[in-house]
Amino acid sequence: MVTWRKSSRSNNGMDCVEVRSDLSAVRDSKNPTGPSLAVDLRALARHLRG
Repeated sequence: MVTWRKSSRSNNGMDCVEVRSDLSAVRDSKNPTGPSLAVDLRALARHLRG
């Protein structure tokens, strides 16, 4: 089952980003039935840590 959670950095319920539970996508919480962006968040985090 795919679940989504809001980012802890979200702005009081506005302009929120949700992350898929398996860290494979992000989406706009204001449009949960809309498109999502496929991304490998683990690889992104590793890259940013350098």
